[in-house]
Amino acid sequence: MKLVYFAWVRERIGRPEEELTPPAAVATVADLVTWLRGRGEEYIHAFENPGVVRAAIDRVHAKPDATITGAREIAFFPPMTGG
Repeated sequence: MKLVYFAWVRERIGRPEEELTPPAAVATVADLVTWLRGRGEEYIHAFENPGVVRAAIDRVHAKPDATITGAREIAFFPPMTGG
């Protein structure tokens, strides 16, 4: 699956996107974040407060308990403000 990172999430991870295949046990957005945090310091830093980072599955906003089965793209981004 393709993971896309925006704004300070991208800056902390050090790349705009990547293709990864998480283990079968990774079933939700929250599971994915936990798994990503195990990949290194840059992910720990990006997801140090997982409740702040937002996610979208195939360009649709998703909650942490949303299933990622069959997802082609998951994007992570900080909260947005209007203006």
